[in-house]
This record gives sequence, structure tokens and C-alpha cells, in this order.
Amino acid sequence: MMIEAQMFNKAQMPQSCQTDVSGSTVSLDETQTAIMQGKICPYCKGKTEYVDSAVIYGKSYGMIYLCKPCDAYCGVHKGTDNALGRLANKELRHWKKEAHKYFDVIWKEGHEKRGEVYKHLANHLKLPIEYCHIGMFSVETCKKVVDWSKMILNDLRRLDMDLGVDVKRPHYERP
Repeated sequence: MMIEAQMFNKAQMPQSCQTDVSGSTVSLDETQTAIMQGKICPYCKGKTEYVDSAVIYGKSYGMIYLCKPCDAYCGVHKGTDNALGRLANKELRHWKKEAHKYFDVIWKEGHEKRGEVYKHLANHLKLPIEYCHIGMFSVETCKKVVDWSKMILNDLRRLDMDLGVDVKRPHYERP
């Protein structure tokens, strides 16, 4: 099974294995694992730098992994060197923000807990839950998250309207 077509090749197996929602085994080779850890740039395959985010923002928000030639970077979990996802260039950063803009509404409005919404998304995308995080996604997958989230939000809006709830959320157009 392929996770992200541009990043994972089914023919490359060994190193870390996970099981997807259908029970299939998904494997990452050393390079793919290093990409997911922020140690290698997914664009040029070069080694990244571990630097203070002030390099990008002019103010420190913590450490980041950075690939200067590709203008790609990714933050880390506070107090660790664990990447929040894969490095993102300008286009991917835009689509990650769009994905979170719609996806986060679902759990922030209290419809379900965040982890449960990610489980539904993993099922929809046919990904192992371990690899189902917006920070790990490609542009194409982020676009799928936006569309899926709009579909869910429209369904919730329709349900609320059927129940007579005053709905403030708009109807979202989908492709």
C-alpha cells in the first residue's frame, strides 16, 4: 500500500512497519523514515539543519528543521527534537493551513474528540492511524482533507438544521 505517492514507494520495504486500517503492512525505508523525522528534505533529499525558528520568523518560537535551498521547514514538539511532520515548502504550508482550517472545526466544535476525527480521516484516506496527521501529508492529501472536512461540516450543518439548531456555519462548496 502506498501512503504518500510522492514520498513512499511500495517496492521499498524494510525498516519501520505499521499496519493500515485494512490490515495491510506499510513499510518505510531509512530515507522515508528520516523524511518523516525532519532529518532529510523531501524535496531535494539533502540533510536538514536543526536551527532556531528565529531564522525564519525573526523571533524564536522554538527549534525547527530547515532546508534553506528548498525554503522548507518544520517545527518540533516543544522540549524535543521530534518533528511535527515533514518539511514543507511554501505551497505545502499553504495547504496544511487550509486542511487545519476545516478539519479542526470538526473537533473544536465538540462533535467528536480530535483523536476520533483523525481515526475517521485515516479510514477515509485508507492510512494507518500512525501516519494520519496533517503534518505528514503532501499537497494532494491536504486537498483531500479539505474536501473531506467540508463534506463532514456540510453534513453536520444539515443535521443541525434538521434538528432546528440555529446554524452559523456556512455551507462549503466542494469540487
